[in-house]
Amino acid sequence: MVSIKPVGERVLIKPIKEEEKTKSGIYIPESAREGKKKGEVIAVGTDKDGKELPLKKGDIILYGGYSSEEFEIDGEEYIILDYKDVLAKIE
Repeated sequence: MVSIKPVGERVLIKPIKEEEKTKSGIYIPESAREGKKKGEVIAVGTDKDGKELPLKKGDIILYGGYSSEEFEIDGEEYIILDYKDVLAKIE
């Protein structure tokens, strides 16, 4: 894989797909799914002082917002989003 390092207060994540159907087999349209999404942190940028953001590779996060950049490398989907769009870290 190509090495990608986010610039500034940004985070590179690999999105974790949500279930497309319920346990009983009913399909959920994308428009009806929750607005918050999950992702695995791949790389993190730095804050204004040059310090690492308080996330590390492998962390699972919840994120929101609409100002993310989606792209594909080697058939895998990735997203770069602003750190301010990270809502929580799942522990």
